[in-house]
Amino acid sequence: MKRESDNKVKYGTVSLPIPLIDKVKEKIKGTGMPSVSSYVNFVLRQILSSNSKDGLISKKEEEEIRNRMKTLGYV
Repeated sequence: MKRESDNKVKYGTVSLPIPLIDKVKEKIKGTGMPSVSSYVNFVLRQILSSNSKDGLISKKEEEEIRNRMKTLGYV
């Protein structure tokens, strides 16, 4: 994660298919999650932290994540 000199986190942009965005919007309704971006950030952090050993994921876990992302329309 890159940080500017005043310790603010820099953000980038990730494109998602509109149908996927709509599904996420439905999923987060009434949850207190403020946005699709917040939800995706949360989910990715959870996936990466739960699958990591010293910050690394195995080839098998990487393939499982890639398959999940493909199923969801990311890849």
